[in-house]
Amino acid sequence: MSATPGGQDGATQTTPGAGQKLGLSKGMVVQELGWDEDVDDELRVAIEDAIDADMVDGDYGNVVESVVFWWRDDDGDLVDGLMDSLTDLVGGGVVWLLTPKVGRPGSVDPADIAEAAEIAGLANTTTAGVSKDWTASRLVAPKGR
Repeated sequence: MSATPGGQDGATQTTPGAGQKLGLSKGMVVQELGWDEDVDDELRVAIEDAIDADMVDGDYGNVVESVVFWWRDDDGDLVDGLMDSLTDLVGGGVVWLLTPKVGRPGSVDPADIAEAAEIAGLANTTTAGVSKDWTASRLVAPKGR
């Protein structure tokens, strides 16, 4: 499923190869947290296409290689949310924190993301626009841990 060029007829515009841009590949187990009606469905499809499977939810109960975590400013305490996102994550795994872009409702200040990540024991290594309305921050455990 591809995005409509220019975002015409109300479709969102997902970056080509968004799943691969997130470092996701066929066979990976990816957990999705924070889903709500405002998420970018085309981005979700791109991720599921990249892993060639459905993402699992918070009730999965087994280890996952990556977490796709949708977060908005009014979702609560980001540190607590990030700590919860680590529950099933395998060592060396990546949390992709997806937040609304600056200026969009629910956007999260990048300084707040950096501070919360540090408190949760994570480092923000990359930030990328992955769709018209969402930004992805790559959070990993520092190598020195």
